[in-house]
Parts: sequence; C-alpha cells; structure tokens
Amino acid sequence: FSVAFTDSKNSTRSPFWSDDKHFVVRSDGTLTVSKKPRGVKSNNGIADEEVPILHFPKAPKGMKRRKRAWILPPISVTENQRGPFPLKISQVKSDDHENKRIRYKITGPGADQDPVKLFTMDEETGHLYVTQPLDREKQSSYTVSSIAVNGSAKAEDPIDVTIVVIDQNDNNPVFKKTVYNAEVPESSTRGKVYNIGTDILFLLPFYYFCFSPQEIDSYTLKVQVADQKGEGLLGETRVIIKVTDSNDHAPIFTNPSYKATAGENEVDAELVRMSVTDKDEEHSPNSNAKFTIVGGDPGNLFSVKTGSNKLEGIITTAKGLDFEKTSKHTLLVAVQNEVPFATALTTSTATVEVTVRDINEPPIFETKETHVSKREDLPVESTVVQLTATDPDVARKQKVKYKIFTDPANWLRIDENTGKISVKDEMDRESVWVKDNRYTAIITAYDDDQIPATGTGTLIIELEDVNDNPPVIEEREFKMCNEEPVPQILTVKDKDGPDFTSPYSVSLQGPSNANWTARMNDTKMGIILTLKTKIPRGDYKVVLSVEDNQGLSQVSTVAVKVCDCTGEEPCMQNRTGSSSLPVTLGILGAIPSRLLLVLAVVLISRWNKKKEKVPLLPPEDDLRDEIVCYDEEGGGEDDQDYDLSVIHHGLDNRPDKVRSDVAPMERSQPSYRHLPNNQEDMTSFIDHNRKLADNDLAAPPFDSLLVFDSEGGESKAGSLSSLYSSKDGDQDYEPLKEWGPRFKKLADMYGGGENDDML
Repeated sequence: FSVAFTDSKNSTRSPFWSDDKHFVVRSDGTLTVSKKPRGVKSNNGIADEEVPILHFPKAPKGMKRRKRAWILPPISVTENQRGPFPLKISQVKSDDHENKRIRYKITGPGADQDPVKLFTMDEETGHLYVTQPLDREKQSSYTVSSIAVNGSAKAEDPIDVTIVVIDQNDNNPVFKKTVYNAEVPESSTRGKVYNIGTDILFLLPFYYFCFSPQEIDSYTLKVQVADQKGEGLLGETRVIIKVTDSNDHAPIFTNPSYKATAGENEVDAELVRMSVTDKDEEHSPNSNAKFTIVGGDPGNLFSVKTGSNKLEGIITTAKGLDFEKTSKHTLLVAVQNEVPFATALTTSTATVEVTVRDINEPPIFETKETHVSKREDLPVESTVVQLTATDPDVARKQKVKYKIFTDPANWLRIDENTGKISVKDEMDRESVWVKDNRYTAIITAYDDDQIPATGTGTLIIELEDVNDNPPVIEEREFKMCNEEPVPQILTVKDKDGPDFTSPYSVSLQGPSNANWTARMNDTKMGIILTLKTKIPRGDYKVVLSVEDNQGLSQVSTVAVKVCDCTGEEPCMQNRTGSSSLPVTLGILGAIPSRLLLVLAVVLISRWNKKKEKVPLLPPEDDLRDEIVCYDEEGGGEDDQDYDLSVIHHGLDNRPDKVRSDVAPMERSQPSYRHLPNNQEDMTSFIDHNRKLADNDLAAPPFDSLLVFDSEGGESKAGSLSSLYSSKDGDQDYEPLKEWGPRFKKLADMYGGGENDDML
C-alpha cells in the first residue's frame, strides 16, 4: 500500500512515521508490515523491531547547497514502557552508507547532556534507542541532533530528531482537598444543588425538612472520581456536611402581660424586663430576640432594648412622663429574631401597663432666659421686669413665691409674691459685674409644698449707656526740661461708650495758664501739654479740665517736675523730700473710722487750745479753706477760720486714680455705692463697698479718700504731730461723749474709762 503525497518542491521522497510499530512507512510512501517480529535480537544483541528510518535530506539536482529547513516528523514513544531496554525507537541513515564507511552519533539533551544517555545511537547502524521508561508528566518531548561522519569528514549535515512522549493513563485523579466542609441549612428542599468548594456540586437527594440539627448535626460523605468516563483510574475525598440551624421557631413571651410604675419626669428609668423562649440554636441570630413597641406610645415616651442574654426585652422611659397629662400608659410589645423567619410564623406579643407616679415639680418660668433693656441710670425703685412662673402640679393648688438667687452687684429687689423686680441700688454699665453691656441675675421660683420644689430662670439686663463718667487723664506725673522742652502727650480715657467719649476738649485752669499751653492732638484723644516759658526748676501742679463730646468734664491735676536741662534730657536728680502730711493723711483716710478719729482729734485740739491758735492747716492766704467746727456757740471770727475745701478739693477733683502709684487704667474699676437714703439698706451698703474694696485690683497700696495737692517743702500744712499731745492726760475728751455712742467710745479709749484695760 502506497501513501500518496505532494509537496511544494515536487519531491519524490520524504520521511514518514507510524504510531503503530507493526507498520512501517518508507520514504517513498510505501506502507509495509514490519518483517521483523518484536523482540528479535539484532546483531549487537539488542532487541530489534521495525522502526521508522530517517534519511538525511538531499538537495535537488543542480543545487550546490543543501537547505537545512527540512522538518522531520517526530518519533513517538509511549511513556512507562516496560522494556526490555535499550529499546530501539528509530534509525537514521545516510544514502551514502553503501559507498562509504559512515559513523552515526547523537548530541543534545538526553544524549550527551542532562539527562545523559537517556537516548543512545548505534554508530554503525544509526539505530536510536531509549534506555529507560519515559514519563510524560515529567517531560513531554526531547530533541536531539543526529550527525553522520566519514572518517574525520562530515558526511551529512546534522538533522534534529524529536521524540514525543505519548501519554498513558498512569495518574489517578486527585481532589484539591482531602476533606471538604460544607453547610446545608435545615429545612432545605429536595433537589437543591449546593456548591462544595469550587469543584463539587452536591445534589440534595432528601425530602423537605429532612435535615434537623436537633437530630443529626453533620454528615460525612466519601466521594470518588474516575477518569476515562468512569472507566479509568479513581480519586477519592471526604465531604463533611454540617446541618445548620434555620429560623423555623418564633420567640415566645413567657408572660402575656406586665405591670410597671414610673416616676414623673424620670428619663432612662428601667421599668420592666420581659423574657422570651426560642427553640432555635442558642446564641445564634435565629434565637436572638429583637423587641419593638408596636402600640400605645404615639409620643415615643418609651424605648425597648434587648438584654445581654438576647432573650430579654427591657422597657425604659425615653422622655419624662407627665402625670398631669396621662397617669397610665398601655404598651403593646412584639418580639422577633435578628434574622427573618425561614417560614411563615406567628409573631408573639405582650402588653405592658405603666402607671405614672405623681411627683412635686418645680415652678416653670415662662422663658428660661428673660432679656430686658434698661438705661444704666434707671432710678432706684423703678420696675425692671415682671417675671411669672407657673406650677405644673395644677391639682395640688400650690402657691408660687420668688427669690433672687444670684445678684452679683446687689442692684435688684424682687417681690416674693408677684415676681416683680425693681432697682434697689444704682446700676452701672461700667461695673466689673457687667459683661458686654449685660448684667445677669438668677431668679428662683418655689412652691409651698412640704418639701418645696424650686425652678430657676435667668434675667439678662441690657444696660443702655449714659454719660455718667467724665474723661480723665491717664498720666498723673512726668518730668520736663525748662530749656526748649519737648511737649508732653497725655492720654485721655473715658469709661463710657463711644457715643459719650471723643472728640475731647481741654482747657487749663487757674494759674496754670501762665506757664503752660494745652490742646488736643489730631485724633482729639490726646492732650499736647507744652511749657511756653522758662520757669525755675521745681515741682509744679498743672490743672486741666477735660470735656467729652457731650459736655461732661472733670478737673485733673498733673504733677510736673521741671529740671534745669534742655530738650529731652532727663532730670538727673531725684525728687526732694516731700511733706509727710499727704502720706499720713492718705493712710489715715484709707479707712473711714481712721478719718473720723483724725477729725475728732482736730476738734478736741481746737477745743482745748483755742487761745494758742496753733494753725493745723494752711493760713488764710492759702486758697484752701479750713475745717469748721459747727457745734460750738460763740467765738466770733475765730471760729470761722476753717474751710472744708481742703477735703472737698481733693474729692471733687479726684482723678480716676487717686495716686500716681495706682494700678493701670486698663483694669476695670468696681462700682462703689453712694450712701443710701434708706437706713435699712445701710448694712448692705457697707458690706457691698467693703467687698469691692477688698477685691479692687486697681486700688493703690495706700488707698485714700482724700487727695492733697501740696507736696515737698512748699507745703504750708502743719505737722500731724501737732494734732496729738505728748501727754494724753492734757487732753479733755469728755465733750466727745455728748456726740453719740461712737464718739463716747472714742473718748473712753483716749481719755480713760471703761475701756482703759483694752489699751
């Protein structure tokens, strides 16, 4: 039998091969039966059989070169052959083997390279052998190069021989896992397919409700697989199927109804705990309960949550309950599970009856914060606002009263029965108790229950500014040269709001016009003070009157130390000693009782030594007056040489800071009260001013009610030592006892008497 073939070069010969060793296809296409039986020994002692013969390709006639583009068919060798080995699988042959002595050999992987000697070739005959069984799963093909030589000369060009390893069914199918785990919920239906891993589809062969975790919680299956459509090799694995719980049982309340009591206005108060049972798997979403209030709570006054054991519902108050509105609530509560029911099941419900317990509630103001706007100079006893609070316990018919809880400056008074708030003392927008023009007081309203309940409200008074603070000069003393002096800039401050401050105006008062000039700067907020003529060095007082844009003014005195220098050269000498009288009087004036003592001693001294006429204060030619004793009768002109302007001059013209060593003006000044007309408020007046003085950060170290403008050696005031006798016994203090209890106490202290043992 001949195999017809053609190629692009019209060749008459070509190498053929057959996968059946009983047949041989020659290069001319002739198919013949192998003549030599399998297992016949060849002359080299190796088993011989008919194998494909591969001829070295020849170039067509007329061509001088051979092309190496010949492609020889591969040689097929079945894997896992049992031998005997070496096993002949092919033969290569040169057409010149009859005319020349040809030697054959192979090279490449499997020959002289790893794996070495897997294939060998008989150098005489060109037979190609495999020396051991092949494994396709290890390597599916090999390519070796066949060489023919004649002595040392190359007889043919090398040809590549490919050996293909033919697969055999020699490997069992293997599952990726030795054990597969799967879950199938109970109540699964017959015929439902489950994917176990990614390899096995599991068909449920059972009927509806066949799986129940309460009966069998898992199944172990042995699964086999065979190749070649089930006729080949086998593989095996295990499948463990866990039957999981389904939510096929509804939770049920253990009691159909509950009762609870809640206090009025209680929030987040626990009222009742409701337990349920569930036959599904414990602590699983199928048995975990979820509660809902489905009726009886339109105002969302209650809330329900699940307890930690997941089988208990806890009812609490979400808002404060009002006994006066509703004294009893009936709630309907339903229970389900965290996951939906697997089948249609009936939802269990229970009722909760909540009784509200009445509690005495505090009165409630109409608004939590009441805002009013009033002028800061609102007269005393004027009405500020009428506050009203109502008692929510209408059934108790209680009376509501009012009280001021906090009133920082003690400005307000409240009628305890009506809640009307009025002015008790003058208010001041510039007070330290006022923030951003607002004064805040806390008002309480309470009922007359055996245990009163108290409600609070806030009163915020917006104080409207009035022009009640004159402008003052911040700098109280400075130094200046008497030659080409540099003008001094004085800063003007005003506590009032911007509507009552700048632009300011300034004028010099009295003798100050002779040597000084004063004018406002361009901003109208600073004074330019200039020495217009050379004057002797020394200490001077410059009296200036500063006026705000509404005409409110105040006279201020500035102390200037003039030195013999030029321009801005500072004074090199320290200030000369000053009289101790202003300092002493300042100390004595710090406390009203001490001032009273000084005045009393002065009067006593004048009483006992009128004939001596020792001047206690400056003489008549001084601009200041002296103290007058008005309770004396007779005496004529001798009794009229006192003038209280010594004190009044300091009080009427006192600056914002009494002394030059006081705290900076930036600090807020407390609002001291004036002497009240109503003697009943005297205690409050004294207590208020004392507290302010104790906490006044701007107060100087030697706080004084008096300001004396005489300093240094130029002071004409007498020494304080003249006020006191070196011998107390020389003084007659008895007349003081006629002036009242306080002066009687003073007379006893200095004249001897019932308190001598105290001194």
